Amino acid sequence: MNEERIGILYAAFAYILWGFLPLYWKIVEHVPPWEILAHRMLWSLVFMIFFILVIRRWHLFLKECRLIFTDWKTAVGISLAAIVISINWVTYIWAVNSDRVLDASLGYYINPLISILFGLIFLKERFSKLQWVAITFALTGVLYMTYHFGEVPWAAIILAMSFAIYGLLKKVVQLNAIFGLAIETLIITPLALIYIIHLEWIQVGALSLSWTGLLLVGTGVVTAVPLLLFAQGAKRIPLSLVGFLQYFAPTIMLLLGVFLFEEPFTTVHAITFTLIWIGLILYSYERVKVSQKV
Repeated sequence: MNEERIGILYAAFAYILWGFLPLYWKIVEHVPPWEILAHRMLWSLVFMIFFILVIRRWHLFLKECRLIFTDWKTAVGISLAAIVISINWVTYIWAVNSDRVLDASLGYYINPLISILFGLIFLKERFSKLQWVAITFALTGVLYMTYHFGEVPWAAIILAMSFAIYGLLKKVVQLNAIFGLAIETLIITPLALIYIIHLEWIQVGALSLSWTGLLLVGTGVVTAVPLLLFAQGAKRIPLSLVGFLQYFAPTIMLLLGVFLFEEPFTTVHAITFTLIWIGLILYSYERVKVSQKV
């Protein structure tokens, strides 16, 4: 099996796991989203430290930490990335456990188009006419839903915007994927740990020698494993192929929301998603066309 096929398997499996992640959050939906987030941060850090030790990269991790925290610009950038991904995670958990899986799916469909818009604004990247058309379709879809439902799909917009900002920050502060997650969780974990201890002190915390406690510890595994798979896949396959595979996750979320969680999928949803899908098809076509010229 050649490297590209292995890369496709790694990346596809990562996106499939991300797509099915709502099932995990549904199991712990009796735990408040902020508490789940705190545990996700804490146990992700524990898992990543364990993993770094196993692969014998601890000395490189310490070197990366020293480089980051002796350069204030890099330190600010990675700290902002940690805050933004925390907002993304807690919004995602809240959306799933508030029966808004369709909103989560919508957010991750919109995200690539928000990312290219950020590229124009912050990185001075040039747009083709087709990319402008793609963004217009997505924007029309969101405005159509807002008009007919009388409310802005905030969860979807926060998810799309926060992940796009996170991607932008990661582009500016370039880090190894493994070390990146470890350092981001390291920055937030002190606050997360204080919050967990506070909840346990006032006896309202969910951490215990129970099934729920085990699931909360497991949030570190379900966070880190897909990212590690993605990191292995992304370095073996073209960016255009990564762009195509990323739609696995929101598509699985959409199917779960409609068929398993039985969230209402109205004509308004159908038109909104169709407009966004058209935008994504145009965007993907343009991306593939550009990559073939390189």
